[in-house]
Amino acid sequence: METSEMQLKFDDLEYQTNAVNAAIKVFEGQIIKESNFTITDSESQGSILIEDGIGIGNRIQINAEQMIKNINKAQIMNDIAPSDNLYGNNNGFPQFNIEMETGTGKTFVYLKTILELNKKYGFLKFVIVVPSIAIKEGVLKSFEITKDYFKNQYNSVIYNMFMFNSSKLDRVRSFASANTIDIMVTTIQAFNKEKNVMNRENDQLSGMRPIDLIAETRPILIIDEPQSVDNTDSAKEAISNLQPSIGFRYSATHKDTSYPTIYKLTAVDAYDNQLVKQIEVAGIQIDEDGNRAHMKLVSVSSTKKGISAKIEVYKKTKSDADKAIITVKCKDDMYTKTKLQVYEEVGFIQDIDATPGNEAVYFSGLPEKITLASSTLEDEAVKRGQITKTIEEHLNKELLFTQKGLRIKVLSLFFLDKVDNYRVYDDEGNPLPGRYAQIFEEEYRRLIHLPKYQALNDVNVPVEEVHDGYFSADKKGKLKNTKGDTIADESTYEMIMKNKEGLLTFYDEAKGHTAKANKIRFIFSHSALKEGWDNPNVFQIATLIDTKDTITKRQKIGRGLRIAVDESGQRVSGFDVNTLTVMANESYQEFAEGLQQEYEKDGIVFGVFDKDSFATIITAYDEITEDLQVLGKQKSKELFDELKENGYINTSGRATDKLREAIKNQEIAEIAEEFQGVIPEILNVAQSKIKSLEIKNANEKIEVKRIKEALPDDFIELWNKIKYKTTYKIYFDSEQLIKDAVEGNVYQNGINAIETKKGTYLYTKGNLEITQAGIVSEEQANYNAGVSTSEV
Repeated sequence: METSEMQLKFDDLEYQTNAVNAAIKVFEGQIIKESNFTITDSESQGSILIEDGIGIGNRIQINAEQMIKNINKAQIMNDIAPSDNLYGNNNGFPQFNIEMETGTGKTFVYLKTILELNKKYGFLKFVIVVPSIAIKEGVLKSFEITKDYFKNQYNSVIYNMFMFNSSKLDRVRSFASANTIDIMVTTIQAFNKEKNVMNRENDQLSGMRPIDLIAETRPILIIDEPQSVDNTDSAKEAISNLQPSIGFRYSATHKDTSYPTIYKLTAVDAYDNQLVKQIEVAGIQIDEDGNRAHMKLVSVSSTKKGISAKIEVYKKTKSDADKAIITVKCKDDMYTKTKLQVYEEVGFIQDIDATPGNEAVYFSGLPEKITLASSTLEDEAVKRGQITKTIEEHLNKELLFTQKGLRIKVLSLFFLDKVDNYRVYDDEGNPLPGRYAQIFEEEYRRLIHLPKYQALNDVNVPVEEVHDGYFSADKKGKLKNTKGDTIADESTYEMIMKNKEGLLTFYDEAKGHTAKANKIRFIFSHSALKEGWDNPNVFQIATLIDTKDTITKRQKIGRGLRIAVDESGQRVSGFDVNTLTVMANESYQEFAEGLQQEYEKDGIVFGVFDKDSFATIITAYDEITEDLQVLGKQKSKELFDELKENGYINTSGRATDKLREAIKNQEIAEIAEEFQGVIPEILNVAQSKIKSLEIKNANEKIEVKRIKEALPDDFIELWNKIKYKTTYKIYFDSEQLIKDAVEGNVYQNGINAIETKKGTYLYTKGNLEITQAGIVSEEQANYNAGVSTSEV
């Protein structure tokens, strides 16, 4: 028997409706009217001349003054400083930024905006420009899965979407002549060069250029991820050639802020309102005790002076052993370079290979070499630790949902930079598991058979069937490395996009299963899958990158931020369910700091006042006309300067203790009379920006001694079972040890009691909280991960 296939369900979410309304408000006062034009066709069949066709376009009849009033209303409603113009760096047509955090449904929002614009103003022609194949496939998938929902919402209105295809130019003609809603999706690469088919005269269009036919419709333009679409002069020119009547720019990160922003849903807004998953970061790190020969190849140089290499090692300092980068040449002794005894067994530099792509350093005392791709065996141990802990987190999440009675299929995503880390081929071309696939299968088999996981839905599914790779393939079906922007990638993205429902549906052999349901719960993919694809049920993300990681932290978390859905396709809200675990090869503090730096690099500054911070404070409101008066940009600047001059804000734009005291007392003593009436509003703005960024250091924890008499026996029994999951440090009297050795009392006093061991691998995990003040992290766990070099 087969059950009906899963259908993702959609709700009328307030924040999405607000984003749609911001775009709709731009056109207030618009009269519904079509703009018609002639499509020339001089072809003849026999003695019959085919008549010219009629093209249908958009027509906007609003003057600039009215449109500015419209966008100012939208801006004030959304707490955005009012703009005084309609144009940004591309002044060919009005464009507006709409900022929506990753995972909050911006594609859904602009599809709904298209339908609302038709309903209210009769607009028919829309062009969506995207930066990549991955995002293109995401848009097409969103169109497919929302169609039934929008059909019910908009009285079965007819609307179509197509991807521009240079070999199917008849579709461009029908786009121009359609009297129903028609949406063209194209990558910027399809028309940003003169040689592109879209920019060349074509016989299929009676000598016209496709772009001219599109331009005649005066389309409303949607730019998805504009920071990657029109970030060059040639791209801006290409977009202007489409002759859009108006444009809406959707992104979580608008790098070009010259365009007026009419709606903003920031990362902080999304987190505060639980519109995305909360984030926790777990990491596997080697316990840095200096008792191991850590070596990481940083670079290799070949010059007239000879070949040298830079290696990261531990190096003896006056008080300890710290990481350092040293330069070495052939015959250099590693102990001499580091002054640490542990490097004696490494020996001297035997050879340095400077061949591009094969850079490596060989040692006299080691069978292994170090390369730019990986360090020594310790790197392999870290990767094993990452894979193991990702599987554990995954299975624990499945167990939690099972105990809660939730039918939510959990997915985990592994990013790789090389296909052969997951799939290799023998001499006959038969596929074999790569090293990470082998580690995964070994660790999964071990963990899934633990008694605690026997109640899970997929416990009996063979390990070979619970994971799969999404990579591009050559003509023979052999997987290959690509950058994510080639024709070969198209089928890869299509596969993973179209299989979205299958990845969300449990496979149940006993009861039957849907046509798309499958057993895959662990996804391995190329690092090129860094944008455009996400899945609501990705709960774990691990990056197994050997070389430099090109995936940003924001891109990583973006693949799994969306709120989870159950097997019926219904969203399941709340942080008790929606927690994304990022398995990093760094500490959670380092990840938090790096994530904040990325936000700030993208223009999202935490905890800093600027001249526009107070611009949207409302000073008057007319209940009849619903007109608002706000402080505005000029007065906001004057207030900002005054607060800075009077010591409430420092030269860096941050709050001082004086402002904190003012917030506590709810009064500002030194302020101009014209601002006296809005002091409460000023303090409300200030309150959101003064929280300090707190990143807790596990090494600064204070030891709290327990009083045995105050604890019940059952707790002590539990403590004795779990207390060993701790890193111990042993201190001993070195002078006494020397004395015992000299006097021959070593064995009597038990020198073997001083146990030495190789470096251990620590597992740390911490929650990340995104606030107006920054990324706050708090440690949840810190213990030995149970991984050692001997296991690899």
